[in-house]
Amino acid sequence: MKNLTAALALAMMTSAAAFSAASAAEVTTTKEVTTTTDNAVVEQEQATLLTTRPENAVTIKTYYEQTVYNPSDETIGEVRDVLIDDDGEISALILGVGGFLGLGEKNVAVPFDAVRRAEKDNSWYLVMNTTKEALEDAPGYKYDSDTGEWNPDND
Repeated sequence: MKNLTAALALAMMTSAAAFSAASAAEVTTTKEVTTTTDNAVVEQEQATLLTTRPENAVTIKTYYEQTVYNPSDETIGEVRDVLIDDDGEISALILGVGGFLGLGEKNVAVPFDAVRRAEKDNSWYLVMNTTKEALEDAPGYKYDSDTGEWNPDND
């Protein structure tokens, strides 16, 4: 799971960088030409590097394993995972809801844009406009460690 977390952090930072790259200074990309052992010529474009942090970018820790509140400041869940699509964009969050001390908890998927950052007393926290009951009634998901995917919980 630590490798998954590191991969998600890298993907989120890459996604944030791509999103805000227009406002950040970039180092020009270059092409590297190499010859393989069978004399085939391969041209590869090297990654664009940033010289400044993208504006408004946040780390994955801003979301991952953070408590989510409703607009009335009541706890409704905790972010258990961050899902990134094939384009490197964050598409969904997996929230752990219900249960007590991790027992009886259910994992549900919510769209990434359904959760927003809010500030109170100079601290950031996550808010979602829903109820704990609505999340508990939502379809559940289970993590399959063999495939590294969240699948519908049909139990």
